[in-house]
Amino acid sequence: MILLYIHGMGGGGDSRIPGILRARLRGSDIETVVRTYSFDPDEGAAQIAAWVEELSPSIIVGESLGSLQALRIHGLPHIFVSPSLGAPSWLGGFAVLSLIPGVRPLLNRVYKPREGDRQPLDFRYGILRKYRAHGREALGNSPRKGSDDYFFAFFGHHDHYRRSGVVSVRKWERWFGKDNYAMYDGTHFMEEEFIDSLLLPKIKKIASKCSADSD
Repeated sequence: MILLYIHGMGGGGDSRIPGILRARLRGSDIETVVRTYSFDPDEGAAQIAAWVEELSPSIIVGESLGSLQALRIHGLPHIFVSPSLGAPSWLGGFAVLSLIPGVRPLLNRVYKPREGDRQPLDFRYGILRKYRAHGREALGNSPRKGSDDYFFAFFGHHDHYRRSGVVSVRKWERWFGKDNYAMYDGTHFMEEEFIDSLLLPKIKKIASKCSADSD
């Protein structure tokens, strides 16, 4: 059984959470796969769609900005860590600002990913202007729009992105309902203790259900 993990902005093949999942699930029948995709939302969606066709995953886990890409995958159970449903509005707003001399290099410097197998970031107008449409496409696969996929999200009480609306529990409730998320006493970057106590049990529960449904 394949769990396809869609990393957040600036994440990649060596991101922390999927690395922990891979280690914890070693020896089980769940294989965690994470690959680095393009920051351009259209290019990223095409890459991920090709991976879904190649791997035939049973579960999708989306983290932060990657939750939007995860949402664009239809017909599979979705689990989210700190889904950033408000990010398209912010990134779309940066599009015009990126045309001001000096702003794009500043954004590229401030949000520079760590070294390693990480998603290159480029805050140019042609990429940022796509994000609002990307957000609309993602939310098209929601219960509010008639989707019958499975959705569950984890939000941190101390997630600093909630102050700006990049992460919004209220927006999640509006599009996905009030009974399919849980809060944990941590930050945007789910700490290891909550990966072990919340995320892993949820993955195993959904995996068990997928196995039962396929029998």
